[in-house]
Amino acid sequence: MALRSLDNALPLTQERPKKQAKVSVAAKLNVVNDENVAPLPAVTIPEAVDYISSDDLQPLADPDLKIQSLMEGLESKDWVKVCESLNDARRFALFHSDLLLPISDKVMLVQVKAMKNPRSALCKTAIMAASDIFKSYGDKLLDDTNSDALDQMLLQLLLKASQDKKFVCEEAEKALKIMVDSIAPLPILQKLRVYGTHANPRVRAKAAVSLSQCVSKMELEGMKEFGLVPLIQMAAKLMNDKLPEAREAARNMVSLMYKSFTEGEEQKEEAWQNFCQTSLSTIDALAVVKIVS
Repeated sequence: MALRSLDNALPLTQERPKKQAKVSVAAKLNVVNDENVAPLPAVTIPEAVDYISSDDLQPLADPDLKIQSLMEGLESKDWVKVCESLNDARRFALFHSDLLLPISDKVMLVQVKAMKNPRSALCKTAIMAASDIFKSYGDKLLDDTNSDALDQMLLQLLLKASQDKKFVCEEAEKALKIMVDSIAPLPILQKLRVYGTHANPRVRAKAAVSLSQCVSKMELEGMKEFGLVPLIQMAAKLMNDKLPEAREAARNMVSLMYKSFTEGEEQKEEAWQNFCQTSLSTIDALAVVKIVS
């Protein structure tokens, strides 16, 4: 006998989904109602972290005793405790700087680690601590002891200034500006130059802004010490960058260089044009000369 086609057959009845067992609020919170079983420890919900401005920080009551436990707090697995210890490190930097200086490199490395943490509150607190350390120690951070930690911190600040979280980004930009204002421009310019060619266009843009700020603090002799030709070549390359922020910073660098280079020159434009033509490709020289013409 011929089999009946199943095309017109009614679909098989689907099984009704099984109901999920309801879980009580008490069960979710691990509350035990059995009087014969010891209750589990209560779950502690961390309090919100307060962002304390530098102006609102106060000296520590007993800094000589507190410094002995600072690193323990900074290396805690409790992120709220780390935030509290970072604020203590800020107090040391601002009011008891001599006590913190011997361990400043270790503190800075903890800050770098905290900046990498996905918790935005911890990251921002670490960036605020970086700003206070820049203000307090300045050129002392260029010592061999702190140099590596400073390099790592600079990279993290550029990365954080390039991200999408506005309140973290703005804090990192502020810290970079304080760094440039607090430390001699030439060594910072030398550290920043490698980031002018970073693969991330946002990092290049933030580096370009800091480079321009460094150049604004330099006299002609300082520019010559860095190298006028490498400096104008770096600016010319950034003028062709993808992001407007980098291009604007590069144009500002060119204007600052022109002002210093031609000071005291009778034929300003001619001297500048000759310098650009001997230092850059034809197309880059024309673009650079056009900015100040």
